Amino acid sequence: MTAATHSTLFPQVPDSADAVLEGLDPEQREVATALRGPVCVLAGAGTGKTRAITHRIAYGVRAGILHPSSVLAVTFTNRAAGEMRGRLRQLGASGVQARTFHSAALRQLQYFWPKAIGGSLPRLVDRKIQLVADAAAACRLRLDRGELRDATAEIEWAKVTQTVPADYAPAAAKAGRETPRDPAEIAQLYAAYEDLKRTRSVIDFEDVLLLTVAVLQDRHDVAEQVRAQYQHFVVDEYQDVSPLQQRLLELWLGDRDDLCVVGDAGQTIYSFTGATPDHLLDFRVRHPGAIVVKLVRDYRSTPQVVHLANGLLTQARGRAADHRLELVSQRPAGPEPVYTEYADEPAEAEGAARRIRELLDSGVPAAEIAVLFRTNSQSETYEQALADAGVPYQLRGAERFFDRPEVRKAGSALRAAARFGGNDSLLDDVVDLPSQVRAVLSGEGWTTEPPAGSGTVRERWESLAALVGLAQDFAAAREGATLSDLVVELDERAGAQHAPTVQGVTLASLHSAKGLEWDVVFLVGVAEGMMPITYAKTDEQIEEERRLLYVGVTRARQRLHLSWALARSPGGRPNRRPSRFLKGLRPGSGAAGGRVAAGGAGGVEHGPRGGGGGGVAAPAPRRARRTPARCRVCGRTLTDAGEMKLMRCEGCPSDMDEGVYERLREWRAVQAERSGQPAFCVFTDKTLMAIAESVPEDERELARIPGVGMRKLNRYGSDVLAICAGQEGVGLDEGD
Repeated sequence: MTAATHSTLFPQVPDSADAVLEGLDPEQREVATALRGPVCVLAGAGTGKTRAITHRIAYGVRAGILHPSSVLAVTFTNRAAGEMRGRLRQLGASGVQARTFHSAALRQLQYFWPKAIGGSLPRLVDRKIQLVADAAAACRLRLDRGELRDATAEIEWAKVTQTVPADYAPAAAKAGRETPRDPAEIAQLYAAYEDLKRTRSVIDFEDVLLLTVAVLQDRHDVAEQVRAQYQHFVVDEYQDVSPLQQRLLELWLGDRDDLCVVGDAGQTIYSFTGATPDHLLDFRVRHPGAIVVKLVRDYRSTPQVVHLANGLLTQARGRAADHRLELVSQRPAGPEPVYTEYADEPAEAEGAARRIRELLDSGVPAAEIAVLFRTNSQSETYEQALADAGVPYQLRGAERFFDRPEVRKAGSALRAAARFGGNDSLLDDVVDLPSQVRAVLSGEGWTTEPPAGSGTVRERWESLAALVGLAQDFAAAREGATLSDLVVELDERAGAQHAPTVQGVTLASLHSAKGLEWDVVFLVGVAEGMMPITYAKTDEQIEEERRLLYVGVTRARQRLHLSWALARSPGGRPNRRPSRFLKGLRPGSGAAGGRVAAGGAGGVEHGPRGGGGGGVAAPAPRRARRTPARCRVCGRTLTDAGEMKLMRCEGCPSDMDEGVYERLREWRAVQAERSGQPAFCVFTDKTLMAIAESVPEDERELARIPGVGMRKLNRYGSDVLAICAGQEGVGLDEGD
C-alpha cells in the first residue's frame, strides 16, 4: 500500500477476528456474526450496509469459519465492487471475490466455454446501439437517435426479463411498457438484432448472463464445479436484481441456502431495466428460516434530512411502501431543508448557482456540493449558470473514470515515460513528480488554462486535470515519489475504481447519484411533469418516481435545498406546480391524502432574494415577471440557454467585433491565471461573444448582458468597458 492511499480511507488492519467487530452498532454486529445463511439485511440509506457485510465476510475469514476463495460477493457496479474489495483488504480478508453479476458470469463463461461449447468465446461488444441501428436498417425501420436509444433499452429489458422476440409484444403490454414504436416493430427489430449478432459472431452484456445460465443449466458437471468453488454468497443492492440475475444466483447456489442478501425496497429505482424488489420482499417466503436484520440507524444525514426522507415514504403506496424502513438519524441537528420557488428555469439555475457561490465563499469545498436533477437534459442550464457564477463543476455520468479513453491513453503515456523517461525530451528540464506529469500530459491535451465552455473537450481536460491534481497530492504525501511509483498507484486505484476527486460541484442525474453522498445537495426541478416525470402514468411508475426523490433526499449529509420553477422559460406561462410528493411536507402545502404531515419545518422561499441559511425561511418578494427572451435579429422566442445569452438564434448572423472578442479572450486568460480559476469562471465564451456583439458603452448596457451579474460587473466591469472602448493593454500588465 502506498503512502498516498494509507489514510483514513485505509485504516490499520485489525489484529484479530474480534477486533473486526469493534465499532459496529448492535444491528451491524448481528449481521457480522450471522455467518450461516440464509440472512436478509434490510438496510436503509446511510445505515452502513457495506460496512456490515464487509465486516461479516472479514469476521468469518479471520475467525477461520469462511475460506476467502469460497466467498463470492456480488454487487451492481464496478465502483461498488472495487470499494468492497478495498474494504476487505483493509480488514485483512484479501482473496475474497467481489464482482458484479456480469463480471463474475463473464469470468466463468470464459473459463468453461471451451469445455462446454468448444472453440473460443465470441467477441463481447461494449455498446450495442450500432448493432441495433444496423438491425433497424435491415428491417427498413427509420429510427431517429432518441428512438434508437429507446429501442436499445427495450431489447435490454426483454433480455434481462428472459423474454424472446416472439413474446415481446404481450410481455411489454403486461408490464405497461411505453414502447418507442409499435411493439410488433420492436419485436421485429429485436429478432433482427439477435440474427445479426449470430452472423457477426458477437455477444452483448445480457448474453453473458444468458449464456452462463444456459451452460449451468445444461452442463451439470460445470455447475457442480462452480458450486464446489463458491459455497458462500453475498448479494448487495438485492432490490435491483432482475429475473435473469436471480436465475443465475439460483444456479450458483444449487440446493444450498448459504446466502446473505442486502437491500432496501424503498430505493428501487431501476425497474425500467427489469429490476424488481420482489426477490427481496419474498426472501422469507423462499427461505422461511431466514435471519432478518433491519438497519435503520442513519449515520449519513441530519435529523432534519431524515425527517423529510421518512415523510416521503410515509405517503407511499404499494408493496415496497408496506416494507419501508423508518430511519433514525445518529447525527447532530442541522438546518431545515429549504424550499424555493422561481419564476422560470433559468432563474432557478441562477438562484442555485448564487447560493453555491456563497457556500464556496464560506469555506464549503466544491467537491462536497451536488446539484441533482431528474433528466440529463436539465444539465446544460446549470452548467451555464455555474460557469457564469465562477463555480467549477464536474459532470457525473455512467462512464467510470479509469475507463475514459483519455484516462487510459494518459495512463499509457505515463507508463511509457516511467519506463523510458530518460530518452524523452519533454522531461529534460523537469525534476519533481508533478512537473513530470504535467509535461507528459501536455502531450495528451492538458493545458494550464482549461478550454472555455462545456462539452466533450472540457470533460477530457477535466479528466487530465484530475490526474495532475492526483500527482500533486501523491508527491506531497510521499516524499521522493517517482513516476514509476505514481503508475503503480494509478494501477491500484484503477483496480479498485478509486477515482481521484475532482474539485468541482457535481452535476448528476438522480439515477447516477445512487450510492453517493455530499454535505450539501440541491434537488432542482422538483415540479409536476419532472418529478414525477410526465410519462410516469401507472401507480407503480408514480411510486418509483417518489422513491427516486427519496434517493435524492438521502444523498444529503447536512444541507438540502429543493426548488422548482413555475415556467420553463422567461415570460412563459407560470402554470407549473410543485411536485405532489412535497404535499404535506413543505410548509403551507396542507396534508397529503388525509395523512398527518411527516415533513420538517423547512420554509418556502420565492427566488431569487430568499435567505440562504437553514431553518424556516420567510417568504421573500417574488421577482418581477420577466418578458420572453427574443432573438434581436429575427424576433423568435429563445429558450436555449446559450441563445438567450447571445440574445439571438445560433443560426442568425452575428455582428461581432472580432477585435474586441480577441482582446477580451486575452484579458480573460490573464484574469483566470491570476485568480487560479478556469477561464470560463471569469466569463464563458458565449458571454464574451455577447459582449463583443453589443459592445456596451456603460455599466447599464453591460449589466443587461446575460452572464454579467453584479459580482462580475463590480469586479470586471471597468476592464471590459475599457476594452470595448478600444483602450490597449487593459488588465494585462497591472494587478486586479
